[in-house]
Amino acid sequence: MKRLSILLASILLVFTAALPVYAAIEVHSFDNIEQEETFQELTATLRCPKCQNNTIGDSEAPLAQDMRQKVYDMLQQGKEKQDIVDYMIARYGNFVTYEPPVMLSTIILWLGPLLFIAIGFTVLVMRSRRTTVTDNTEQTVDLDEQEAQRLKSLLAEMEQAENKDDKVKR
Repeated sequence: MKRLSILLASILLVFTAALPVYAAIEVHSFDNIEQEETFQELTATLRCPKCQNNTIGDSEAPLAQDMRQKVYDMLQQGKEKQDIVDYMIARYGNFVTYEPPVMLSTIILWLGPLLFIAIGFTVLVMRSRRTTVTDNTEQTVDLDEQEAQRLKSLLAEMEQAENKDDKVKR
């Protein structure tokens, strides 16, 4: 029984390891090298809407496969690179490009990091100034005679308490 289960596990492992062989491989034939280079460049620069941070050339999502096929078809029809990018933007939105154009709807993407740095720098400067002002005011405070006497007596009491604690610990 043990041999049979080992044999079945081995067969299952072999078939599982062989599954990637059945994956579809896209093969495209191009009329010239420029077309192939344009295809490679477009698939490396257009973003997959489903995978979000993969290019359509890196993604195996069905949507990315459809987008690659559309790029190939449009190149075969003689479309220019910019025409293909414009089509993809019209179909999937500005998200398919890694550098969306500066528009009212994307202004936060462009100005957000600068605004974040400016706010952070302002907070940092304000906090450093506040600390400096606080330190200076503490150094210039004068105590009247009664407060100075009370401070001396409190310090003396603290020293006595520390001395007693030291004796107890020994």
